[in-house]
Amino acid sequence: MTDATNVGLFATCLVDLYRPSVGFSAADLLERAGCRVSVPTNQTCCGQPAYNAGDQKTAADIARNVLDAFDTFDYVVAPSGSCAGMLRCHYPEVLKDDPQYGPRARALSENCWELVSFLTDVLGWADIDADWPGEITYHDSCSILRELGVRDQPRDLLSKVRGLTVVEMDAPEVCCGFGGTFCIKYPEVSSAMVDRKADDIVATDAKTVLAGDLGCLMNIAGRLARRGDPVDARHIAEVLAGRTDAPPIGGDNG
Repeated sequence: MTDATNVGLFATCLVDLYRPSVGFSAADLLERAGCRVSVPTNQTCCGQPAYNAGDQKTAADIARNVLDAFDTFDYVVAPSGSCAGMLRCHYPEVLKDDPQYGPRARALSENCWELVSFLTDVLGWADIDADWPGEITYHDSCSILRELGVRDQPRDLLSKVRGLTVVEMDAPEVCCGFGGTFCIKYPEVSSAMVDRKADDIVATDAKTVLAGDLGCLMNIAGRLARRGDPVDARHIAEVLAGRTDAPPIGGDNG
C-alpha cells in the first residue's frame, strides 16, 4: 500500500447519529496507515434494516445509492461488521438481476472491508500508538465473526496497545441479542440473551468491554447500565486510535 491508496469511509448510521468519535477514530487509523480517506456526503444507510425485513426493493434502491457514492474508491471501509457484511456479502445478491448495478455490486464486494480486518489483512499495518491502563474484554459480534471471519485481528491489534490486557469471556462469540430489528420483534428473547452476555462480561472483572459493532455495544451498554454493573463500553477503534476522551457509550457507569 502507498499514500495513494484511496479509501472511502462508510461511516454508518449509528456512528453518524450516536457515536461520531468512532468515525473520527476510524479515519485517524486509516490515515496513520497511509491511506487517503474521504467520507462521501451522499452516503446513506447500508440498507440492512430493509433487507432483514424482506423489503428487497428498498434495499436495492439503497444499495444503488451506496454504489454511486463509493464507486471511485480503491476500497470501502466501515467500522462495523454488520454494514461491511451487508455491502460485501449481500449486495451482489440484492442486485443480481440489475444489468447496470449488478457488476458494480460484485466489484464493491471484493473491495469492501471491516476496519480492523482492512488494517491487518489488506494493509498489514499494526503500528499502534496508544495507551490503555488495565484490563478489557472483547465481544465478537455475529456479523464480524460469522459473516466476515474476523476473530484474531482485533486481538492482535489490541496486543499492541501499551498497558492493555485482554481478559477473555467464557463465550465471547455468543450473540448479545441485538440483531437489529430482532431485539424489537423478540424483546423477551433479546433481553435474556443480553443478560447472559452481561453476566459473562462482569465475570471477567474487566472494567471495559470493546467490540467492533456499535449496535452490539449500545445494546450491551444499555443493559449493563440498567443493571448497575460498573463496566464501560467502547468501540475498538477509539482505543486503538487513542481517542478515549469521549465518555463511554451510554454514559459513565463507573
